[in-house]
Amino acid sequence: MAKKKYDRAQLEELLLQALETELGGIEVYTAAIECAVNDDLREEWQEYLEQTRRHHEVLINVFEQVGLDPEQRSPGREVVAHIGKSLVQAIEMARESADAEAAQLVAGECVVLAETKDHQNWELIGLLAEKGSGDETKVLQQAYDAVAKDEHHHLLHTTGWTRELWIQSLGLPAVLPPPEEVKHVETKIGASRAEQARDEMLKKH
Repeated sequence: MAKKKYDRAQLEELLLQALETELGGIEVYTAAIECAVNDDLREEWQEYLEQTRRHHEVLINVFEQVGLDPEQRSPGREVVAHIGKSLVQAIEMARESADAEAAQLVAGECVVLAETKDHQNWELIGLLAEKGSGDETKVLQQAYDAVAKDEHHHLLHTTGWTRELWIQSLGLPAVLPPPEEVKHVETKIGASRAEQARDEMLKKH
């Protein structure tokens, strides 16, 4: 299939939102780590925080190469910033008003929400790199290749952690660390298979 010229203005909007998502992600992980009761989860989030800082640096490099000002604002970027601040506020609210286990669960859900947007940003950047015919595609592809594996990991693994913490809170047998972690899941198909393997994993506990 022939590559198509993409909308340059909308590419800029995507990159602005992606950069703001990474900035918000740094704040969300910083707040979430303070709520982590489970030592394995805390270690995981600390690793993700460092990776998110690297993703921000990758995007700054993209901005330099495509001639975009990282300080530029847009209505869409302002919305992303608002959502990021709201997630941090939600985590802080839980820390102040809920017990430690409940606050950890809220933090997990907020990380999943932040990573859902983050993951989509990078999927779109990768799609543009693959399908687009613009001058920036090589730069976008290099950035996507540097980040994509981390992004899959963050979303799939934190989703698994949050599911299992919810199950534990309900008084049912949980798999902690979650199947996604134990089976080193990096794809949606792998995550589905890991979740299906829960019952077998519980029998081994």
